[in-house]
Amino acid sequence: MSKLNFVLFGPPGAGKGTQSTFLIERYGLIHLSTGDLLRAEIKAETELGLQAQELMDKGELVGDAIVIGMIRNMMEAHLDAKGFIFDGFPRTRAQAEALDEMLSAKNEPIVAMFALEVPEEELVKRLLGRGATSGRSDDRDEAVIRNRIREYEKKTAPLKDFYSDQGKFKSIDGVGTMAQITERLVKAIG
Repeated sequence: MSKLNFVLFGPPGAGKGTQSTFLIERYGLIHLSTGDLLRAEIKAETELGLQAQELMDKGELVGDAIVIGMIRNMMEAHLDAKGFIFDGFPRTRAQAEALDEMLSAKNEPIVAMFALEVPEEELVKRLLGRGATSGRSDDRDEAVIRNRIREYEKKTAPLKDFYSDQGKFKSIDGVGTMAQITERLVKAIG
C-alpha cells in the first residue's frame, strides 16, 4: 500500500492544527512540521542542525537543501509510517519541486494538498477570539492578523497552482463545526 503523504495548508485561524491532529490519529500519520524538525536537529547537534544554526546565527535563512535533508532524515527514521502530513512546508514552488523530487525517488509522492478555505472576516473573528483567551499578542491586533492572512495568500497561491497542475489540490470548506470540516477532509481523502 502506498503512503498517505499530504500537504495541509490553511491561513492562520483556519483550524489546521485541529484537523492535523485528527488526520494523524485517524490515519496513523506522522506530523512533519519544519519548525519542529529544525529545532530538534539543532538540539541534537546533527550535521544538518549545526549547518542550520550557523546560518541562523548570521541572520540568514536556512536553505531548502538543509530542510529537505531534515525531512529525508525524519522519513527514514519512520520507514514503517503509513504516511506524513507536511505542515509549513513547502512554502515556495522551488521547495515543492524539491520535495516532489525527493519523494518520487522514494516512490512515495504527495497524494494531495488540502487547503482549508475560510473567508477573511471569519478568520479575523476566530483569531481575535483566540487572542482574548490564549494570550498570543499576534492574535489580538486586527491589522497584524490581516497582514498574516495576506502573507499566507501571497505565498500559497503559487503552490495551489503547482498542486492543481498535478491534480492534487483539494479545496476544503473550513467553515462549520469541527466535525463537519473533518467529514469534508475524510471524504476528500476517499
